[in-house]
Amino acid sequence: MHRHLISAADLTRDDAVLILDTAEEMARVADRPIKKLPTLRGRTVVNLFFEDSTRTRISFEAAEKRLSADVINFTAKGSSVSKGESLKDTAQTLEAMGVDAVVIRHSASGAPYRLATSGWIDAHVINAGDGTHQHPTQALLDAFTMRRRLIGPDAGIGQDLARRITIVGDILHSRVARSNVDLLHTLGAEVTLVAPPTLLPVGIGSWPCEVSYDLDRTLPKSDAVMMLRVQRERMKAAFFPTEREYSRRYGLDGDRMARMPEHAVVMHPGPMVRGMEITAEVADSDRCTVVEQVTNGVSIRMAVLYLLLGGNEPALTRPTEEK
Repeated sequence: MHRHLISAADLTRDDAVLILDTAEEMARVADRPIKKLPTLRGRTVVNLFFEDSTRTRISFEAAEKRLSADVINFTAKGSSVSKGESLKDTAQTLEAMGVDAVVIRHSASGAPYRLATSGWIDAHVINAGDGTHQHPTQALLDAFTMRRRLIGPDAGIGQDLARRITIVGDILHSRVARSNVDLLHTLGAEVTLVAPPTLLPVGIGSWPCEVSYDLDRTLPKSDAVMMLRVQRERMKAAFFPTEREYSRRYGLDGDRMARMPEHAVVMHPGPMVRGMEITAEVADSDRCTVVEQVTNGVSIRMAVLYLLLGGNEPALTRPTEEK
């Protein structure tokens, strides 16, 4: 593992498979009466969130506490940042407190990289989402969920993800899409992006994926379909005529789900806008993995924290088999 986790593109196949395999071990902790490991006892992790978040922040906090780390939650609202304090000054304050790792979410693309490479702080840096750039732990938990559903928890150990994955929606503003394309390509998957032309970024031709404008044509050959939310908070112009028109062409409803292979799953990074990119019928179906993704997010983030901070000991101590 590298010292920091800034981008999914930084991970090799072996790195990614190691994280997924370690997460399988961490998932077993959730089945224990006491869901804690002593791995990070005495380590301090700061959750540095400059942007609103629910799932990611709580998921990281749960992962840190299950590994027995000391956790400090920092939000920009109500802090000195609202008074004009810079990222550098905030980082140097954390360095003075002796933190071991910083989990950072920031609205500016590149902020985690700047924090990791500037010399302002000596701690490990984990990117929890930066602007429209990257969200590597989301891509990892998505890949972990797909591997468990499409291959199996035990059968998937050591395996990559040579499957056909379709990602649908607002690609232009989505750090989740970018991270997933990078990671899934590394894991051997064939990725197809489906979106209106206005919601595809410039230079999409250089990405390691296919591009389509026809959702109905891609569904029958997809092992997993990931629906993305239209990120209105990042939009500065009109990218499609109406919500109804967008939903008609790029929304996933029961009829479209029926065209997918029987084994195929539906994914969504959340939060979902029901009736826009996904209908309630699909969101509440057994084929939808949204709740599993939240559960798996804790296991993945435990694995990342363990591999960055925990040393070289086995993640879990297995009981000796009785003779």
